[in-house]
Amino acid sequence: MKHKDIIEKMTLEEKAAFLSGKGEWQTWDFERLGILSMYCSDGPHGIRKQAGAGDHLGLNPSLPATCFPTAASMANSWDPALGEAIGKALGEEAAVQGVDVVLGPGLNIKRSPLCGRNFEYFSEDPYLAGKMAAGYVRGIQSTGRYACPKHFAVNSQELRRMAMNAVVDERTLREIYLTGFEIAVKEGGAKALMTSYNQVNGTYSNENTHLLKEILREEWGYTGIVITDWGGSNDHVRGVAAGSDLEMPTPGMDSARQLVKAVQDGKLSEKAVDACVDRMLEAVLTLTKPADGAAKPEDFDKEAHHALAKKAAAESAVLLKNEEGILPLKAGTHVALIGDFAFDPRYQGAGSSMVNTIKLDKMSELIGEYDLTVVGMTRGYKRDGAADAVMEKEAVDLARSADVVLYCFGLDEMSESEGIDRTHMRIPQNQITLLESIARVNKNIVGILSAGAAVEMPWHVSLKALLHGYLYGQAGAGAMLDIITGKVNPSGRLNETYPISYEDTPAFKYFPSEERNSEYREALYVGYRYYDTAGAPVLYPFGFGLSYTEFKYSDLTVDRDGAEFTLQNTGKQDGAEVAQLYVSMKEGRVFRPAKELKGFRKVFLKAGESRRVRIPFDDKTFRYWNVRTNRWETEKGVYTIIVGASCQDIRLDAETEVEGTTETYPYFTNRMPSYYSGRISQVEDKEFEELLGYPIPSGKWGGDLTVNDAICQMYYAKSPIARLVYNKLTKMKKKSEDAGKPDLNILFIYNMPFRAIAKMTGGMVSMEMAEGIVTMVNGHLFRGLARTISGFFRNKRQNGKYVKQITGK
Repeated sequence: MKHKDIIEKMTLEEKAAFLSGKGEWQTWDFERLGILSMYCSDGPHGIRKQAGAGDHLGLNPSLPATCFPTAASMANSWDPALGEAIGKALGEEAAVQGVDVVLGPGLNIKRSPLCGRNFEYFSEDPYLAGKMAAGYVRGIQSTGRYACPKHFAVNSQELRRMAMNAVVDERTLREIYLTGFEIAVKEGGAKALMTSYNQVNGTYSNENTHLLKEILREEWGYTGIVITDWGGSNDHVRGVAAGSDLEMPTPGMDSARQLVKAVQDGKLSEKAVDACVDRMLEAVLTLTKPADGAAKPEDFDKEAHHALAKKAAAESAVLLKNEEGILPLKAGTHVALIGDFAFDPRYQGAGSSMVNTIKLDKMSELIGEYDLTVVGMTRGYKRDGAADAVMEKEAVDLARSADVVLYCFGLDEMSESEGIDRTHMRIPQNQITLLESIARVNKNIVGILSAGAAVEMPWHVSLKALLHGYLYGQAGAGAMLDIITGKVNPSGRLNETYPISYEDTPAFKYFPSEERNSEYREALYVGYRYYDTAGAPVLYPFGFGLSYTEFKYSDLTVDRDGAEFTLQNTGKQDGAEVAQLYVSMKEGRVFRPAKELKGFRKVFLKAGESRRVRIPFDDKTFRYWNVRTNRWETEKGVYTIIVGASCQDIRLDAETEVEGTTETYPYFTNRMPSYYSGRISQVEDKEFEELLGYPIPSGKWGGDLTVNDAICQMYYAKSPIARLVYNKLTKMKKKSEDAGKPDLNILFIYNMPFRAIAKMTGGMVSMEMAEGIVTMVNGHLFRGLARTISGFFRNKRQNGKYVKQITGK
């Protein structure tokens, strides 16, 4: 232990308290020991330090900060160095605001386009996600702050996220859902990590010994702290035993009392507690003890950060369509600016990542600064989706008078949010109706799309050009205009596949969970890994994006350490290309996708310039997880090294023979036809069990409710009062959704398990009281009420006694 001297001075009660939060965002301080509070704050794309009362849903106001493009937008840049620059800026702002741990970036894989929080996640590909996250982590930590990648692991849905179980085979877990975290830890050097709410194969992530001890600490050599998601602790004793260090936010003294009792009863070793305390001390003392002579910075360069946000938005925007070379617009082009998003941009997500932005650029205010003739501007549609014939007619009339229409549209703030998954992939119909009406009077429409995740695009035929800005941050409006007018050559490439329809997606039959279990039957075949292997057509493939120039690839050579080729800008404009390296093995005995991303380089070239580009191999290039030998292995054989401008735009390929390590093969090919063909849309139980290596666990609801069941399950509760509460909550939820403004607080309560009442009420409710509430819900009103009331007084008395023990007050 690094801090044995301090630990020996701490009482068991102090140690136990130190492993839970003191407030919504702070850890406990101990004046007599010189231990200060450590402050955490949300910060995936902007620091969200709350000014007053704290909450984890972004409901209360926060201090002004720079809002950078979201992770889903930034991943389109395919530039970890740019991510590192943004991470550094986030760290600088965190330092000014007194934030020690920046909670982010989000590293979950986009299993389904419908996950409501996809805007906060980098990619459907773990290699791209991990490389981008490592950049963010390095940047944040270069300022003396800690970065805290989240949510470890397999957190793919918002629906009942605290009361669901991800059933996933070990190989898919390793290759798809953990690889990004592995890169962030090993290459980024992450010093904090946040666990997810859900169970993974029957055990909550925060107390999952396989995840936290065997993989994270023993295999990856991670020495940093592990923090629960807010309210994500199920059993704090089991969490500490598994190596989870900090339970957040504050559960009062209930969890601390449980730790003390577990040690006293011999159910938890004090050595395990000390190990967590030691890691926490390393973090707190490092973060709260400034270097000699160092003072807290008073401010940061707001204009420089705004300029960086604009650069990031410009490099992340993806030009999806450009018929007849309509873009860039010629000087003096007569344009009509139409769309509500032109006046009030959709530039960030909702929930815990909501940033109180310092400055916000709007296209309607900036367009006059460009060499365009603006014939008029109008909102055209209502943001809430309601039809408005007067607004539509005004927009259509304006479109008639313009050479080109700039149409700003997309998903509104409540279409995608923390706490709720989308139910479809469509843009609000009133926006599409207006687009089609405009197309009947003017064929020259440039669409500027704002959305945090993939959408269906049957309407794209109505557009001459389509520029996708994703959620582009506070400076994105100017970045879009720079691209439209040719000041910037677009270089963004899609971090995810755009399917033709939602029904085409690999997890369509399996997402979200039915009742408790979410079965990952699609296995490795996430995103392009599925579409390319199954031969399923898509609208826009992974890695796709247009430029105002052209690039030529030639002269590929492959050696044992990497691939090298010549890249030439053959067009008339300077620009950047994202060269992507994929690996394929056609004749292998181990099933695998048709190709997988194993490297990339973003290369800027002046018009006419050529350069030799090298993409090195690494330890992930040829590996797969062998479920029989329980280790990473390489299958011997001939691999194809593929270099392309997207997963489907292949420019060069070459074969290389690789020595293998596999002696015991993991699968019987005749038992797994779906996985060997990649056609995984109808995987039967028997085949999924063969993949898992054990019978499919039951996730059915029924019988008496437990503290780990969600409040929304009270529809079958035995207590009529509980069913009445369920009906009332359901009506409130539906009313807010019908109004186009889902209430995040209601959604959180609706989907949370009963145990969270004890974890999210600042110590007012103990686990004993939560168990009493469940007893009432199960029809035993008086027994449950007696337990809840007695638990209330016992909790109040014991909390006061405990606080006095550790503070002397």
